[in-house]
Parts: sequence; C-alpha cells; structure tokens
Amino acid sequence: MPDTSKGYVKQELEQGVATIEFFHPASNSLPAVILHNLAEAIDKAGQDERVKVIVLRSAGHGAFCAGASFDELIAINTETDGKNFFSGFAKVINAIRKAHKFVIGRVQGKAVGGGVGLAAACDYTIATDAAAVKLSELAVGIGPFVVGPAVERKLGTSCFSQLAMDATEWRSAEWAKKHGLYSEIYKNEEELDDAIHHLASKLAHSNPEAMAMLKKVFWQGTEHWDKLLDERAAMSGKLVLSTFTRNAISKFKAKG
Repeated sequence: MPDTSKGYVKQELEQGVATIEFFHPASNSLPAVILHNLAEAIDKAGQDERVKVIVLRSAGHGAFCAGASFDELIAINTETDGKNFFSGFAKVINAIRKAHKFVIGRVQGKAVGGGVGLAAACDYTIATDAAAVKLSELAVGIGPFVVGPAVERKLGTSCFSQLAMDATEWRSAEWAKKHGLYSEIYKNEEELDDAIHHLASKLAHSNPEAMAMLKKVFWQGTEHWDKLLDERAAMSGKLVLSTFTRNAISKFKAKG
C-alpha cells in the first residue's frame, strides 16, 4: 500500500461526481508536491467527460487547510524557488477556474491563508459552523498575494482588505457566509455531507454543456489570471527571503 503518512491527493468517481481529497498530517497544510498533484487532479477531472461535477475536500475532522507548509517556506533559499513554491497555489486556483465543471468546496474546519484561497476559488462552497477563516500571511511578513484575487472576487475589496490587514484574527463561518465566501453552513459534518451530496447529485443530472457555459460566465474577466497569479507568486517568493519573514516563520513553527 502507498505511504500516506506525508500526505496525499486522491480521487473517487461515482455517478458523475469526482471527489478529490487532499491530506497532510500538519493540519492539512500544503507542501509543493501536494499542490502540484492537486492542480493536476482537478485539471484531469475538469476534462474528463465522465465527470459532471467536482467536489474538493480535505481529510480528517480538524482544519480544512492550514495554508502553506512552514517547513518548505523556511527552506526556500532563492527567489526562483520561492516563486515556484507559491505558484503551487496559483496552479490549483487556475485549475479550478479553468475546469469545465463546477467545483463544490467542502470545508469542514478552519481555513487559513491558502486554505481560504481554495475555499474562495470553488464555485460553490459549503461549510460547517466550525469553519472560521483567517488570512495570516501578513503576520509572517508576506501577504495574501496569490490567493488575493480569488478571495477578493468572492468577498469584495472591503472584506478582503479586512482579512488581509487583520492577519491574526479569525472571522467566523457565519461572517464568511454573510459576505459570500460560503454559500451554506451547517452544524456538523453529517449535515454538511448531506447538503453536498444533494447538490452534487442534482448537478450531475444537469446539462453539462449549460454548466460549462455558466462556468465561463461566472469566471468572466479572469482570463488574465495565469499571468496575474504568476506575478503574485513572484512577489511572495521575494518576500519569503526577507529577514523579517524568516524570523516570523521560525517563531510560528516554535509555537506549533
């Protein structure tokens, strides 16, 4: 059996619904290899004619996604390496954007940094009331540059600015629903999964051509995101080398 102790990305296809699941033992934080595999899985599912709708989820009952892997962040030594790492989140967001299928996000717990970006990039995100959000990047000397366009697209500039600037404070799932990040929230995972199953099943029986056209309409105006997110990754890649950021990340790792 494959070793999953260091994380994985896997997919199941059932009755037209492709469920893509990612996992990492450190609160579902994402190293480069998982980001790469996640983008690849979404891209393939988005082009697979058997797939009618995609569900994106993480494993476990804790955090949905704790953002970037601090171990990999602290190991970055060049701007090129930094850009390449942050491009991982860019590739996942763009894979969701370009998929010819709707992507439903399942958020069972807290989302931090890049995790907020993933939740925002999904076409329809359903969460539990435990799914608080925080954009913590500024607290470690960077900034939510790569995920920013996806978060701002869902929340608007005002709420995105609040999250980006108030980088140490959580916003509740109710706040996230009120401002458009979450479409629905539920009390527990059982209710969450029932709601996702209901929506995914309904979409799996809808007209694929109509859904593909709607997807393009929903994402109109983002055609430049390949270039934009690449530029944003370079910004983060430069900042991660700063003394301020290295010290801040080391302090966060020490707390953990």
